[in-house]
This record gives sequence, structure tokens and C-alpha cells, in this order.
Amino acid sequence: MLELRVNVRTVIQRVSSASVTIDGRVAGQIERGLLILVGIETADSADDGEWLAQKITRLRIFADAEGHMNLSVVDIAGGILLISQFTLHASTQKGARPSFNAAARPEHARSLYEQFTAQLSAALGRPVQTGEFGAYMSVALVNDGPVTLVIDSKTRE
Repeated sequence: MLELRVNVRTVIQRVSSASVTIDGRVAGQIERGLLILVGIETADSADDGEWLAQKITRLRIFADAEGHMNLSVVDIAGGILLISQFTLHASTQKGARPSFNAAARPEHARSLYEQFTAQLSAALGRPVQTGEFGAYMSVALVNDGPVTLVIDSKTRE
């Protein structure tokens, strides 16, 4: 029996600044905050996005006055730059060319990406910056720490 994994995958980087450029124009940029790369699988749903939005915006990964990681992106009034990246679901088990069979088809992924953007904005209390779904993008960032986390929606179980 084939087991379906429900697994929105995110790579979260604490940044001093980040931006995304498409065709020579800056599509989104933030100063201090989080750069989030998100990959969506076929079986994912809006529930996964809601759980992740709440989890990510509450992560205490910014330093307080004593230098301890006790503050969230909400606490520091930081920004979020969200980038869709289907390659997060690449399988490299066979051969030298990655397989992207687990990644959701664009029509499904686009809808969930847009919902996740809205869910993150609501949890953050203001709009998040984004790239453009399906576009070729150049992402620039200054990683702060560095602090990089990977959170999959399946980890809530």
C-alpha cells in the first residue's frame, strides 16, 4: 500500500536583509526578518499552511536584550519574504538527475502558495513580501547568525 505523505516543506532563514529580483526588477524585499522557501507536495492542503504560518511566526529565534533566542518575528516587527521553490521536494535517490514527482502540479501548488501567503500575512499582522510563483528568480540574502531551520508540516504529528 502506498502511503501518502502530507508535507509542506519550508526552509527558514533568519536574515538581516533579503530580496528577490525577477527580470531585473526587485519584486520583494525585507530588512530584518525571515526568508522562507516553501515547497508544496501533491497531497498538501490549506490546513498544512495554517499550521506552518502559526508555527513560523511564533518561532523564538531572534535575540532578546540578553542575547538569548526569545523573540519571534512578530515580537521584533520583522518582515517575511516568501519564495515558492518546488525543488525542495527533489528526490536524488536514483541517478544523477533529481526527480520532482513528489512536488505538486503548478495549478494545485499555486493555489496553496497563495493561501499560505495570506495565512502568513494574517499571522504576522501585515503583508508578507513574495516572489512570483513559477518565475525564474534571483534571491539575495544576508543570513543572520547564521540561523537556518527546516520545518515540514508532517512534524506536527
